[in-house]
Amino acid sequence: MALGLAMGMLGAIGFSGKAIIVKLAYRHGVDTVTLLMLRMLLALPFFMAMVWWTQHRKGAVPVRLSVREWLGVVWLGFCGYYLASLLDFAGLQYVSASLERLILYLYPTLVLLLGILLYGKRASRHQWIGMAVSYVGVVAVFAHEVRLTGADVGLGAALVFGSAVSYALYLSYSGELVRRLGALRLVGLASCVACVLCVGQFVLLRPVSVVAELGAEVWWLSVLNASLCTVLPVVLVMLSIERIGSALASQAGMVGPMSTLVMAALVLDEPLSPWLLLGTALVMSGVFICSRGQDRSSRPLPSPVE
Repeated sequence: MALGLAMGMLGAIGFSGKAIIVKLAYRHGVDTVTLLMLRMLLALPFFMAMVWWTQHRKGAVPVRLSVREWLGVVWLGFCGYYLASLLDFAGLQYVSASLERLILYLYPTLVLLLGILLYGKRASRHQWIGMAVSYVGVVAVFAHEVRLTGADVGLGAALVFGSAVSYALYLSYSGELVRRLGALRLVGLASCVACVLCVGQFVLLRPVSVVAELGAEVWWLSVLNASLCTVLPVVLVMLSIERIGSALASQAGMVGPMSTLVMAALVLDEPLSPWLLLGTALVMSGVFICSRGQDRSSRPLPSPVE
């Protein structure tokens, strides 16, 4: 069990490091479209290998996808990996890494709200209380950051919140395909779709010569982003789920927001203000309360946006 918990915690910390690396890369003048393309292009071979392994490992059952299922994979790759990552990267131009992580961490409450709106599910009283506590925490940190850095924080927060909504849509619609393909195969296929979309977007919007003009710092940061903050956390989280189950793996992931706060303070010199600590405590407590009573038979699939 200890190894499974360690894997889950390391996976959450790896995902949290993404915001730190993106903020560092922006200091070198790279734009969102190019930075996202580099991350996904460098990660593509790993995701392709993941798909190949799930289809050829010992005991694997070949699965033939129908046209409808392929469309489902494309949709999940678009909303859960491409769009969510694009909005997240764009938002990080305007908000701190700490606020970005808190907004993204609201995704369990958004999944619950989508279940109420789309499927007619009902929320318990303590889940409504949990949602309220979470959003009060985000608003507290948001208001403090607006006073410090200005109105652009509103745009950044809206973009990151849009990323969280996109990720929640992906989680809400992934259940059937997870049962059919398996979590690891679906993650690999959807990630490959997102990689193609990110590269295609770059080709359409930027001259290819931009790549040759990038500094070595941007390349090294992108390598770290693709490996330590994208591919490796996905594998660690999936292995953690296999060893200790979805519920404990989700609890191990709660180290994510706190690790972002620490890394942002140490690497980016973001202040650890009392408002930030209070807001983080409220968000984590609210999400924990809100998650109680939800169906936790399968942990939400990991995504590069986490």
